[in-house]
Amino acid sequence: MPERTPGRAVGGGSLYVFDEPATGLHPLDVATLVGVFDRLLEAGATIIVIDHDLDLLAAADHLIDMGPGGGPDGGRILAAGTPQDVTRTSDSVTGPWLAEQFGVPRG
Repeated sequence: MPERTPGRAVGGGSLYVFDEPATGLHPLDVATLVGVFDRLLEAGATIIVIDHDLDLLAAADHLIDMGPGGGPDGGRILAAGTPQDVTRTSDSVTGPWLAEQFGVPRG
């Protein structure tokens, strides 16, 4: 049996949930964070991230855009799919911002 280190996953199959990990980070630090997430994914982990940072959202393989507002004004799924899919969803609040991030016309 492999030795286990507290706080360190052994192999794939781990689930990580991050609540707004980009808050307060410099854009270069967000890029580093995306790299860390990529390494976790390559190791077989599943990652769920709740965040508003456009660089982090643009790097995701799947988004669920909830809203249209916060608290009692939210809770509905407005768009789901790749970041590019979200840019093409008319109900998405995040879509126009992602479209601008990607430099693509909103459709």
